[in-house]
Amino acid sequence: MSEETTTIPPVNADPAELAKFSALAHRWWDRDSEFRPLHQINPLRLDWIHALSGLGGKRVLDVGCGGGILADSMARKGADVTGIDLATKALRVAQLHALEAGTKGVQYREISVEALAAEQPASFDVVTCMEMLEHVPDPASVVKACSELVKPGGWVFFSTIHRNAKAFMLAIVGAEYVLNMLPRGTHEYAKMIRPSELASHCRSAGLDVLQTRGLEYNPLTKRYWLSNDTSVNYMFATQRAA
Repeated sequence: MSEETTTIPPVNADPAELAKFSALAHRWWDRDSEFRPLHQINPLRLDWIHALSGLGGKRVLDVGCGGGILADSMARKGADVTGIDLATKALRVAQLHALEAGTKGVQYREISVEALAAEQPASFDVVTCMEMLEHVPDPASVVKACSELVKPGGWVFFSTIHRNAKAFMLAIVGAEYVLNMLPRGTHEYAKMIRPSELASHCRSAGLDVLQTRGLEYNPLTKRYWLSNDTSVNYMFATQRAA
């Protein structure tokens, strides 16, 4: 008789990426730290997500939540939010902040999005996955899991960075080496994702892309704004077929 063996699928995460963000975990809620850009863009993406999906009273999942900047703000809009990540230290910071700030309606779990999709399919009204896809080995797997987690008719939001010469100059050379807005090595050019590639992942996962928005930055005024220019930073609003 041969013994049956169970093959455990590898976790869709880069240990170097997890270590990088874990090392900075204690600075997540310092608005003058390396995470300052996330704090600055959060109101823009929060308002955009809320305007389309109506967060109040919704069950929301934030994939790759890090220290909880977006998850915490969505809970304050009245959503019941679960934030997931694989960076232990970042999750501890998120949990501590929720306690200190008295944020209700938010919880955090250390679990992969693929594992949660197997555990709780079609359980969420809204799923967000922001600034994460460019940090994982298999972004298509994340998109598929997000689609499996949202209820039919529910919203899934993604944000990432285009892979082209302009994005390389602005998001890597400019932001990391010239303006020092982000730690050097935060982004790898090869892992950036073209909108056409993300759209293909979405279609394969059964998600309809309903709106795209670009995120622009003026280094002189230090101001961010949403636009129709998706040539560098961009966001997708998608919906699972009802």
